[in-house]
Amino acid sequence: MNAARTLATAARVLRQLRHDPRSIALMLLVPCVMLVLLRYVFDGSAGTFDSIGASLLGIFPLITMFLVTSIATLRERTSGTLERLLAMPLGKSDLIGGYALAFGTLAVIQSVLATTLALWGLGLDVTGSAWLLLLVALLDALLGTALGLFVSAFAASEFQAVQFMPAVIFPQLLLCGLFTPRDQMHPVLEAISNVLPMSYAVDGMNEVLRHTDLTATYVRDALIVAGCAVLVLTLGAATLRRRTT
Repeated sequence: MNAARTLATAARVLRQLRHDPRSIALMLLVPCVMLVLLRYVFDGSAGTFDSIGASLLGIFPLITMFLVTSIATLRERTSGTLERLLAMPLGKSDLIGGYALAFGTLAVIQSVLATTLALWGLGLDVTGSAWLLLLVALLDALLGTALGLFVSAFAASEFQAVQFMPAVIFPQLLLCGLFTPRDQMHPVLEAISNVLPMSYAVDGMNEVLRHTDLTATYVRDALIVAGCAVLVLTLGAATLRRRTT
C-alpha cells in the first residue's frame, strides 16, 4: 500500500461525495433522525430508551454506512471508474484503503453527531464514559463501511447491492441480543450469534451502559469489532476485480 496513492484516492472520493448531498444526508442525518424517533416512541418510558438506545446508537450507523458505501462503490465500478483506476499504477489495497479512509472520515462525523445527540440532546443515560460509547459507535460505522465495500464486489447493480442488506445485516440485527439476551436463544442461534460482529458491538454498548469503568469485556468486544472490520477490508481488496464484466 502506498500512502500517497491511498490519500489521493480518499481525497477524490470525498470530492465526489461533496457533490452528492443526498448521500451525505443519508450518512450523517438519518441515524440522528432515527434516534429522535426512537426517543419519542418511548416518550412515556425513558428507561426503555436508555436500555436499547445505546445499542441502536451503534446499529444505525452500521446500517447506513453499509448501504451508502456499497451503492457508491458499485456505482463507480459499473461506470468504469474503478477499472480505469486499476489500469493505472494503483494497487487494490491503495484503492480499498482510500475508499475506507474517505467513508471512515464521514463515519467519524456521523458517530460524533449521533453520540452527542443521544447523550446531550435526548438524555440517554449511561453509566460509563461517553468516549467509550463514541468509540464503539465509530467502530460500528467503520464495520458498516467495510461490509459495504466487500459486498459491492458481488453485486451487478445498485438494486442487487440493496438486496444484500437482508442477507448481511438483518440476521445480525435479529441475533445480536437487541431483542432478547443471546444466552436465551436456541443453542444453534446462540452459536451463530457468537461469530457475528454486531453481537459484540451491542455487548460493548451494554458494557458502557452498565459499568462506570473500562472492563475487560468491553476491550474484547471493541477489538473483535475492529478486527472484523480489518478482516472484511482485506477480503474486499482480495476480491476486487480489475475488470468489470
